[in-house]
Amino acid sequence: MSGNLCQAEAIYSRITKKKIFAIVILLLLFVLLFFSSLTVGTSGIDLKVLLSTLFGQGENVITNIIILNVRLPIALIAVLVGSALAVGGCAMQTILKNPMASPYTLGIASAAAFGAALGIVLDINIVYVPKTLLITANSFIMALFASTLIYVFASNGAVGKNLIILFGIALNFVFGALTMFLQYIADESKLQSLIFWSFGSLLRASEEKLGFMLIILSICFYFLYKKAWLLTALTFNDQKAISLGVDVYKVRRLVIITVSLITATAVCFVGTIGFVGLIAPHLARSMVGDDNRFLLPTAALLGAVILSAASILSRLIVPGTVLPIGLITSLIGIPFFMLLIFKNRKGRI
Repeated sequence: MSGNLCQAEAIYSRITKKKIFAIVILLLLFVLLFFSSLTVGTSGIDLKVLLSTLFGQGENVITNIIILNVRLPIALIAVLVGSALAVGGCAMQTILKNPMASPYTLGIASAAAFGAALGIVLDINIVYVPKTLLITANSFIMALFASTLIYVFASNGAVGKNLIILFGIALNFVFGALTMFLQYIADESKLQSLIFWSFGSLLRASEEKLGFMLIILSICFYFLYKKAWLLTALTFNDQKAISLGVDVYKVRRLVIITVSLITATAVCFVGTIGFVGLIAPHLARSMVGDDNRFLLPTAALLGAVILSAASILSRLIVPGTVLPIGLITSLIGIPFFMLLIFKNRKGRI
């Protein structure tokens, strides 16, 4: 018996070391991409100049402005948004046990887009903020409104995970139809602004937005990580989780509202960015398994890596032009999504 226990501990230790090694490799890749995103652009900047600028020793004023005021905020918001969408998608797939679930499954992104459309097309100010914050505030409030609807719906203990997904799909259609109506009545300039917002862009980054996002996302990430054991238990069926002492419906409701807040915060600042919340959790799960102690940080790193890579590509594909980040993530995500479908066509998803 003692020998079997020692053998099991050795196997567990070996598996844990492999997971930690995978996270370390991802961390190195993330650092490489982060610094690359600060050097890539219309004006190329070498690593030596970059490091001297970051450490406050840059001598060229224009270079300092490009790095510190333009590229650094974009690189940082790519990390925060990528991590947010990935962790949100990871948590959604876990609690709903649906590999196609992501923050956008709940209709929160569609609600945020409708809120932005109200500000862009009709100049409606929902919470009477300064006009410079009109679009951001509207999208955030509408995203939270959708989150409230989902929370109220999920609060009924008899509501199953599949019904929650169907309710999210219904919200997607409702807010999507309302946004299409506003697009139809919008004039040419406002329609162009709305379409540009819906494509997603990291160019709206600023210190205030970064600070707000960092606070909200840090709190949400901490909460989800504290629930890592409960989330792991939910990877079994509900009956097994309940037998382990997990209040399945309560955990599901809390996670839904947390993921909703994460998504609302990310979407209101950068617009709709698809597929990150779908791709990153799948890749993370294939690397470290279903243990959320490792799955959540791995998904966060992968989300940051994917969006940082997309940010770099958005500047390289058409020289001198920054393409919408949502377009790049779709170009990356659609082939992966199709590959995922064909790979798992026998129902092994």
